This record gives sequence, C-alpha cells and structure tokens, in this order.
Amino acid sequence: MNRGRSVSGELHVTRANARFQQWQALLGNRAKRQRAGQFLIQGVRPISLAVEFGWPVHALIYDPERPLSNWAKQMLKAAGGGRVAMAAELLRELGGKDEDVPELVAVAELPDDELSRIQVGPSFLGAVFDRPNNPGNIGTMARSLDAFGGRGLIITGHAADPYDPRSVRASTGSLLALPVVRSHSHREVLAWVADLRAGGLPLTVVGTDENGTLDVADLDLTGPTLLIFGNETTGLSAGWRQACDTMARIPMAGSASSLNAASAATVALYEAARQRNNGASRS
Repeated sequence: MNRGRSVSGELHVTRANARFQQWQALLGNRAKRQRAGQFLIQGVRPISLAVEFGWPVHALIYDPERPLSNWAKQMLKAAGGGRVAMAAELLRELGGKDEDVPELVAVAELPDDELSRIQVGPSFLGAVFDRPNNPGNIGTMARSLDAFGGRGLIITGHAADPYDPRSVRASTGSLLALPVVRSHSHREVLAWVADLRAGGLPLTVVGTDENGTLDVADLDLTGPTLLIFGNETTGLSAGWRQACDTMARIPMAGSASSLNAASAATVALYEAARQRNNGASRS
C-alpha cells in the first residue's frame, strides 16, 4: 500500500507515514502539540462545537471505506481545512479508544494564551485552576463553568495541558465553547484583574479552601466574580491565598476531608448561578 497520496485534493493515508506519526504524537506529547500548534479533537459534540464556534480546523480525518452519517458529511463540508481519508486501523489509534473506530477526528489549531480572549462584563463569572495535575479535571471544570454561565477558565502555573485529549473529552466540548487560557503564574492574572478594576469593574477574587472563613453560600456571588481553585493535592499556592479577597469553604458531612477540585468547582459555580438566578427572578 502507498504511504500516502493525494486524490482530487484529498490526502489519503494508508500507512503510518510521517504525517500520521505527527498527528499520533499529538495524543500524548504536550511539547509536540506546542511545536505543531495543533491538537486533536475526538467525539461528535466536541467536533460539532469546534465547527460551530469557528475553530481553525487544519484537517478532518475519516475512514473512506465506511458509509458516513449525515453529521459527518455536514462536518466535512463545513469545517474547512483539509480532508484526510485514513485507513481504519490508523484512525482507531487517533481516536484514542482501542475498541472503536471514530467516524471523524479533527486536527485543530491551538489558540493564543491571551487573557484578552475572555470577555468580561458586569455579570462576569470566571474560574482559575491553579497548577492542576489531572487533564480530566481541567475538562470537567470547563464543562461545569460552561453549564453555569461562566465566561472563561484560566490555568496557572506548572500544570496539566488543557488541550490533552483527556481534557478535551472530559469537557464534552465545553473547552471549545469558552476561552481557556494558560498563564505562567498568578502574577499575570492579578495584573489583568488590576486592569479590570482600574477600568471600573468591581471584580471579586474568591479562593476556595476547606479551611475558608465563610461558607460559599454565605458569600455574595452575584457581582463580577473570579473563583480560584487549587491543585488537587496541595490546594492553592501561597501567592493566590494572599491575593484572594476572601476564602470560601464548602461545608461537608461524613468522613470525606475534601472534595475533588473539579467537584468543588461544580458546587461553587452552581451556588453562583443559583444566587444570580434568584436575583433575576426577584427583579
């Protein structure tokens, strides 16, 4: 079989050639994702949202021997970028699931890590995840933030990669529906916060910790709010603890000493949404 050929402007990949190996490396190698400026998107909802929100798609890969659904045909038509016909056994590897051959896999462009991508207004709700270890937790937090009306997720410090396929899958596409920005340290984010405040936005920075001074339900989260969640093992860094306007706790019963970081985010974001919805219903 040929290593790869182009027919009518469409690339055909039938063996593990250099192009396939480049895409395969995007599955598990963060450095290669950064160098290539690309990441993989797997799954119906994530690919659909990538197209809906106008992500630059460099390639959309499919199995030419498989009858395509109407959804796949629509994506191939709407996504832009190159169409790549790939042998099923190779496409299975890019899909990340041993037992299934995905209908489509997309190769998309990494976005810029600019805080200006996050739209901030009077009802702003955003989150910071400080030095997360687990890419799945990043995806889950993005999903919760999207579900409860959040406008952006910031990942600070030495952290897992939000564009790891495990993160993209865990987000069920929400990572593609709202800005996710990586920042080297809390200092860059605090400078951004200071600029917003100087512009007249009364943004409150709320840290979360099991030893926080107030229950999260006792805080007023109806104004512009940035919620800060710490590393799964060590919690918030000292820099973030000093920078927060207040530290909130989530009251718990039973034998659990703490919540998973993504679970804690879901609770706090739900509380913010509940307060805001109640305020809207009373007005």
